[in-house]
Amino acid sequence: MARTDPYAVFRPRRGALVARLSALAVVAALGATAVLQPGGWALADRALVWLLALLLGAALWRFGMVRAVPGASGLKVVNLIHSRELEWAQILRVSFGGGSPWVVLELSDTEELAVMGIQRADGAFGRAEAARLAALVEHHSR
Repeated sequence: MARTDPYAVFRPRRGALVARLSALAVVAALGATAVLQPGGWALADRALVWLLALLLGAALWRFGMVRAVPGASGLKVVNLIHSRELEWAQILRVSFGGGSPWVVLELSDTEELAVMGIQRADGAFGRAEAARLAALVEHHSR
């Protein structure tokens, strides 16, 4: 399914789904353990297991929030830990090769930046999104 808006947000499909389902499963499993654990667990032990469940769930959920937001002036890349705003002129090349699980941007300052919002795990959709990003970079580099 091709996107009609070239400035639509780049988001992964499979990776986001797996991350969110995993987050819910971890919270449910550890939460159930905290509530149903028989024996000598004190209230503090149960509360700490709940806290661990929520922390792990939040970390997994964050994997599902990676994206890249294109605009007229540039691209905002939101990865797992860091976000970075780039002007189109800073992006020299878009590559999706070398076995990388996501798109890599070659930047004018000789750095490379992963775009986790476009993932190889998405197959044809991921390749189409990489091509769309490359077309945006080409369009704005003229």
